[in-house]
Amino acid sequence: MIEDVHRAAKPKTEEEMRDAADGLGDAQGDQTREAVPEEPEGAAARVPSLVLVNTGHGKGKSSAAFGVMGRAWARGWKVGVVQFVKGGKWKVGERKLADHLGIEWQVLGDGFTWESTDLDETAAKGRHAWEVAKGKLASGDYDMLILDELTYAVTYGWVPVEDVVAALLQRAPKTNVVITGRDAAPEIIEVADTVTEMRPVKHAYERGIKARKGIEY
Repeated sequence: MIEDVHRAAKPKTEEEMRDAADGLGDAQGDQTREAVPEEPEGAAARVPSLVLVNTGHGKGKSSAAFGVMGRAWARGWKVGVVQFVKGGKWKVGERKLADHLGIEWQVLGDGFTWESTDLDETAAKGRHAWEVAKGKLASGDYDMLILDELTYAVTYGWVPVEDVVAALLQRAPKTNVVITGRDAAPEIIEVADTVTEMRPVKHAYERGIKARKGIEY
């Protein structure tokens, strides 16, 4: 009896065997297609570019941004950097890396405000840095822009936050942006896609250890 059942279930010809295999393949294909989730529809599924903000009082905001800089370069992207506060006397390691990679880097600040001997000139340089950055945002020439310490230009009143928000929203579609600095304005956080807040737990500086090459700069 069992042998009769096996014989009845088994295809008798090569054509029947091929038909059975085709049917099994179609069934498996249907299951595979059903197992793969469909891509969501709408603009949110394919955002052409992103705005990232690294803020907070902890260490690592610019370091994280420059990590993204290197990643973008490695993908063949056109990358630009605008520094709003640190002056030319700060010979940061990331700048040497950018020069080596051929990444455009502009230092447009004149140092920290507590080091300034002319706050009006410092503010003027901050406003100029923003005009340069705004032009780059709209140009369409960049896949990635790092606006290092831009938040201070807003906090110190050099640049209206409304101007920054408008430029971010009206940026060239393919231009991704990373903004760094403490106390990012709520309006900037609102338009950003990803916001990370660095929180200090402890820092070597609290023990009197000054900034060191290769670690802080």
